[in-house]
Amino acid sequence: QVQLVESGGRLVQAGDSLRLSCTASGLTFSSYDMGWFRQAPGKEREFVAFINWIGDNIDFADSVKGRFTVSRDNAKNTVYLRMIRLKPEDTAVYQCAARPASGVAAVPTVPRNYPYWGQGTQVTVSS
Repeated sequence: QVQLVESGGRLVQAGDSLRLSCTASGLTFSSYDMGWFRQAPGKEREFVAFINWIGDNIDFADSVKGRFTVSRDNAKNTVYLRMIRLKPEDTAVYQCAARPASGVAAVPTVPRNYPYWGQGTQVTVSS
């Protein structure tokens, strides 16, 4: 049974930093590409970041470029999302998602590309 468990979300002030973690089990983590998505109240889920199975193909949504970084530790079955200079508009539930590594360079930004999802962790940024 595949499980993805996010952690690290909390209430912070604008300008603060956070690091989210997502730990996977029930799959061969190093064979999976990972994505981060977020969903704010009343809004659709949106793509945030992507890192492929080996970490040499990374991409971000335009709204977070320059502020967010993504990394992974395959030995720990964990992917990280480092967020700096947080803004109130970053407030959302952040979810990680996994899909089998495809070897294709195109970055999957649509949720339906990912068969496995975590429950999410709440990030709230106060102004």
